[in-house]
Amino acid sequence: MPLFLNEDQTMLADTAREFLGEAAPVAHLRSLRDADDPTGFDRGLWAKFAEMGFTGMMVPESAGGLGLGHVEAGIVLEEIGRNLSPSPFLTTSVAAVAALSGTSAGQNWLPRIAAGETIAALAIDERAKHGDAIAMPAERSGNGFRLSGTKQFVAHGHVADLIVVAARTAGSHTDTEGVTLFALAADTPGLTADPRRLTDSSIAARLTFDNVEVDGDAVIGSVDDGRTVLNRLLAAARSGAAAESLGVGEGAATRTLDYLRQRKQFGQTIGSFQALQHRAAHLYSELEVARAAVLKAQQLLDEEAADADTAVSVAKAMAGMASMLAVQEAVQMHGGIGMTDDADIGFFMKRARVLTEMFGDIGYHSDRIARIGGY
Repeated sequence: MPLFLNEDQTMLADTAREFLGEAAPVAHLRSLRDADDPTGFDRGLWAKFAEMGFTGMMVPESAGGLGLGHVEAGIVLEEIGRNLSPSPFLTTSVAAVAALSGTSAGQNWLPRIAAGETIAALAIDERAKHGDAIAMPAERSGNGFRLSGTKQFVAHGHVADLIVVAARTAGSHTDTEGVTLFALAADTPGLTADPRRLTDSSIAARLTFDNVEVDGDAVIGSVDDGRTVLNRLLAAARSGAAAESLGVGEGAATRTLDYLRQRKQFGQTIGSFQALQHRAAHLYSELEVARAAVLKAQQLLDEEAADADTAVSVAKAMAGMASMLAVQEAVQMHGGIGMTDDADIGFFMKRARVLTEMFGDIGYHSDRIARIGGY
């Protein structure tokens, strides 16, 4: 497929850019941070997402959604990144939907996600850094399971209605098989959340499962074969995070170029200095290469291609590198003002740092690509 958007996708991009630019610009994030908002996002804005149809973008039409794909979701995520718009779109409308689609558990949750009534959180990681090991046990208990243990870095885990949790039902923590995914209501007895504000002002929680009882209907997919669903969830989350990272880089780069056109030194705009022009051109090139990698990964996911998983890791690593370059250059080319809280650039740097860590950082995905290639 060509590495550019078709007419319908371009219209969606224009709509998302206008909507988020007006409803949730960077100033919106600043106001939430200054108010020490305990939710981490604006529920009123999330209701507007539902009105726009964004919440059900990837939900099948049979469940009340639009039935669109990863490319379309990535378009919205890029604009979310460009404006630093706080929302649970990535975890709820992309990753959770990818896991629930085509499963019996999804029949209950997907219509509620499409309607904007449900916030989903992903309880996957058990260490400070993202990894592949799943150790938290889910033991057989009557007709269901009993979950005990902790999960780290669960975005929106303190306010979610639905928790998608990966647990170990057989084998050891390093085994590929023996993993099962569950869809839990957040008010299930024994489940508690300890929320912590991250550097980008978003909130993630440490979830504790204290003999949490769930029935068999909570299983997503098949018992002991949850790795298939988990891989689908992670591919969606990683490609989505890559798209948002690209948007963060674009937002920082756009502000930097505007500053270069306005700031004057020695009687001329600093954008006329050749050294800064070279740096701006290099940044543009890196962002465009990352854009191609992200779009290719999304297209391959929509096609369910065999090499989609590799493309997703390429996209996540390249988008992370490009966005980090963008925010670092933004601070440098803004000079001293780039280090102050009055400038918005710091918000972009903080969000880029968090997104890079989510679902595997640059090192994780670089290593993963090498292993897939047989190195």
